[in-house]
Amino acid sequence: MALTRDFREFTMERARKDPKFRLHLLLDGIEMMLSADEEDMAVGKLLIRDYINATIGFQVLAKQLDKKPESLMRMFSTRGNPRLDSLAAVIRQLQVHEGIHLTVKARKAVGPPSHQPRQTVRQR
Repeated sequence: MALTRDFREFTMERARKDPKFRLHLLLDGIEMMLSADEEDMAVGKLLIRDYINATIGFQVLAKQLDKKPESLMRMFSTRGNPRLDSLAAVIRQLQVHEGIHLTVKARKAVGPPSHQPRQTVRQR
């Protein structure tokens, strides 16, 4: 089901004004992309896409990474299949933009995977 333009605008506006919401878009997107579930990975890419649209923008990000904006947009579409090196470069740049450092912490799985962010965030 496609989202309405009004909902997208609401999401972008809230991300621009609310630093916690914006950070959770990024963290939840990364968390879901780490999931083994294909549907979660697709949702994760869209959350990161929303984060990029609400903050740095694809034009600026592409220039910083020396890539085409269309390539980055395609990476974060539901059908996108980003290479690990490209994905890592984007996440590195988004950390710099947000002023955070993400780390991954492994823990034993208990039941079905949770969609709560597991990254530790340190403000720079």
